Amino acid sequence: MPESLLDIIMSPEALSCPLSLRLGVSLIYRSWLQLFWVLLVGISSVSEAQQGVQPQSIKIEGDITLGGLFPVHSRGPAGVPCGEIKREKGIHRLEAMLYALDQINSDPDLLPNITLGARILDTCSRDTYALEQSLTFVQALIQKDNSDVRCSNGEPPIIPKPERVVGVIGASGSSVSIMVANVLRLFAIPQISYASTAPELSDNSRYEFFSRVVPPDSYQAQAMVDIVKAMGWNYVSTLASEGNYGESGVDAFLQISREAGGLCIAQSIRIPREPRPGEFEKVIKRLMETSNARGVIIFANEDDIKRVLQAAKKANLTGHFLFVGSDSWGAKSSPIENQEEVAEGAVTILPKRRCMLDVRQYFTSRSLENNRRNIWFAEFWEDDFKCKLTRPGIKYDPGRRKCTGEERISRDSQYEQEGKVQFVIDAVYAMAHALHNMHLDLCPSSTGVCEKMDPVEGRMLLHYIHSVNFNGSAGTGVMFNENGDAPGRYDIFQYQMSNISNPGYKVIGQWTNHLRLNVEEMQWSGGERKIPESVCSFPCEPGERKKMVKGVPCCWHCELCDGYQYQLDEFTCDMCPFDMRPLKNRTGCRPTPIIKLEWSSPWAIIPVFLAILGIFATTGVIGTFIRFNDTPIVRASGRELSYVLLTGIFLIYLITFLMIAEPSVAVCAFRRLLLGLGMCISYSAMLTKTNRIYRIFEQGKKSVTPPKFISPTSQLIITFILISVQVLGVFVWFGVVPPHTNIDYEELKPPNPEFARGILKCDMSDLSLIYCLSYSILLMVTCTVYAIKSRGVPETFNEAKPIGFTMYTTCIIWLAFVPIFFGTSQSTEKMFIQTTTLTVSMSLSATVSLGMLYIPKVYVIIFHPEQNVQKRKRSFKAVVTAATVSTRLSQKSNDKQNGESKMEPDRSQ
Repeated sequence: MPESLLDIIMSPEALSCPLSLRLGVSLIYRSWLQLFWVLLVGISSVSEAQQGVQPQSIKIEGDITLGGLFPVHSRGPAGVPCGEIKREKGIHRLEAMLYALDQINSDPDLLPNITLGARILDTCSRDTYALEQSLTFVQALIQKDNSDVRCSNGEPPIIPKPERVVGVIGASGSSVSIMVANVLRLFAIPQISYASTAPELSDNSRYEFFSRVVPPDSYQAQAMVDIVKAMGWNYVSTLASEGNYGESGVDAFLQISREAGGLCIAQSIRIPREPRPGEFEKVIKRLMETSNARGVIIFANEDDIKRVLQAAKKANLTGHFLFVGSDSWGAKSSPIENQEEVAEGAVTILPKRRCMLDVRQYFTSRSLENNRRNIWFAEFWEDDFKCKLTRPGIKYDPGRRKCTGEERISRDSQYEQEGKVQFVIDAVYAMAHALHNMHLDLCPSSTGVCEKMDPVEGRMLLHYIHSVNFNGSAGTGVMFNENGDAPGRYDIFQYQMSNISNPGYKVIGQWTNHLRLNVEEMQWSGGERKIPESVCSFPCEPGERKKMVKGVPCCWHCELCDGYQYQLDEFTCDMCPFDMRPLKNRTGCRPTPIIKLEWSSPWAIIPVFLAILGIFATTGVIGTFIRFNDTPIVRASGRELSYVLLTGIFLIYLITFLMIAEPSVAVCAFRRLLLGLGMCISYSAMLTKTNRIYRIFEQGKKSVTPPKFISPTSQLIITFILISVQVLGVFVWFGVVPPHTNIDYEELKPPNPEFARGILKCDMSDLSLIYCLSYSILLMVTCTVYAIKSRGVPETFNEAKPIGFTMYTTCIIWLAFVPIFFGTSQSTEKMFIQTTTLTVSMSLSATVSLGMLYIPKVYVIIFHPEQNVQKRKRSFKAVVTAATVSTRLSQKSNDKQNGESKMEPDRSQ
């Protein structure tokens, strides 16, 4: 046909026009078609006669002729239409049609007295070649003008009636069926496919004469989406052969997956119709760019599937890819031949079928002698038995075994019934049932083809095809919906090799509007039972949130909820409340443990030990003083102020127990009261003593009149006045901020929440603690100043020098306390260190006071009572004179040490 005419007939504009208009177009070009067919038939006849080319079709005589389209050969390389023979998709299916015709023609109840014939063509798995072949079916519909043709005797010629095809069985590939359907529709020839599943063919407005006994890929795509989700995959790639079948199947899969949600497509790759060398290696390389997408949804023809597996094997990726194959893969052995390890675990889908024993018996009984009607059977024989037949005009190949003709299918070669065989039979029977019902309606009293069925009107036959409803070869109903589609019923297979005696495809489920998958029967590479994962991102661990990848809803990064955060939901981390910390897995919060300083803690044992020793020592001193209250040493030390000072020392030791005790309102109140009170009492008494001594000797330098307020009573009053300032301040504090406890969650809150603790403590901050001690420190500093000023008093006069040594040492202790106390403010053990530092410092200062002021007196009282005697009482004047002389001697001694003894006269004289 001229290219322009074919383009016009096949153009989208022509295909979208009404049938009547298109038929009008065909009539316009009738003369062109006549000329084309004359040329085509003439040239073909001459070519075959000259070159001895075997006919490319099978012709079976009958009253009604059906067309058949089968991919007997694979697609040939560039420039060659046909390649090697296809045993399963080609010969097995073709023989199934021949078997069905034999069964129908021998059935007395189906089309009685009517014989079905056939014209069967080879499509070579190529849509353009199939279109050229299928023009044979419309040859009889082209009206030839024979008015100018006359015999030699002048009579009109007797021209044989051309073969008329009333319906076509086929084709196999969707791209082939679409190409053929566009032509058959122009001539109103119904078509029933046994394998074309492209969703595009469901468009009744474009392919109204097309029907199929297999469900469309829209059902198949839904089944495959259900399978992927049942296996827990959410990240897959798609692979499609360029053409209607592959592209339409993948498009349906993508659309359904988008509607269902929860499934992302990593890559969608198309295999060109004419792949260039290295194309499949590139496909595998692209798939590995998203290696987490191990699941590969493949809508491809048999040849492309085989070459994809070969490329994966070549790339040493056996076991990596997890294929989910469409019905073009099904349960075929040819795509996986010699590369079973790569295909292991592949899940495939195939319209529900069953192995037909009658067909098996028929096919295995075929031989070169009884199957001469199949013109391609000899070629199949050579390929199936790997031998070579001796045929005229073909040189014998000595490298191959010579066929004997005695070989038998299934005995001398492997035979497995092809998956679409039953659909071929169902398609032929659907056409036969439609013709039978038409015959019953149009020819009720005729035993053969009546005039109303000669010729068979295509549109009417289509109506009868859509009305058929019978049990097919697999026992399931054969029927068509308004679009000519069969209902969706699928078997789900998995190719398994391990732990089974006969490696092969195993049925693991079914799909009929919903999925029934036996997951426990699935097994993967190496016999693994656990379903491999094909996900973009693995589930986050507990305590991790998902940070989504923009534009890819199935991909995310896992981020740990750190610090004191917990996982609020799968996308959010939130902070735990201030009094809580996250669980170990960070899925929630738990209360922060509350601690306090325990009596058994090492931080408490040392202060308590010192305090107990101090209390015993202080109690001993007080007891000794009480026992020897009237002795000269006790009286000389100032009994009244000594008892006050010893009481303060006792309270200083006692505060250790309050600082370690479990905080409560009462404990906190006593802490406030006694923390500074003990030191205040001690230093108030010592300050009063040093001040008295200082005033006495300073007054003595001016006059012999004693200073005021040096009596014991006055000394006690001054001491209690000084103490009352501390007590008044504490009670003001009580009024402003009543004592209470609190739990400090911030003090012991390290970066690792496992070590976080809430500390039960009194409401005393570091600052308030310093305020509480500040008055006592002031008294201590003042007392030290007076001690320094009174350093010249002779040792025989009162306690000025012991008090001075006491204050010097105490200042050193408290100067060491300050950096330790405040230097540990950032430590995780701040409370323990500060409490221990404070209590030890206070105990040491109390011990210094006790040791320097009273231990020597107790020693004399106990061990040297002979020294505890009354000495001569001196008047105030004598005391002052002695102090003056002592002072001058001290100055003289200092001057001598400085080398100035010769330069200064002795002023004491």
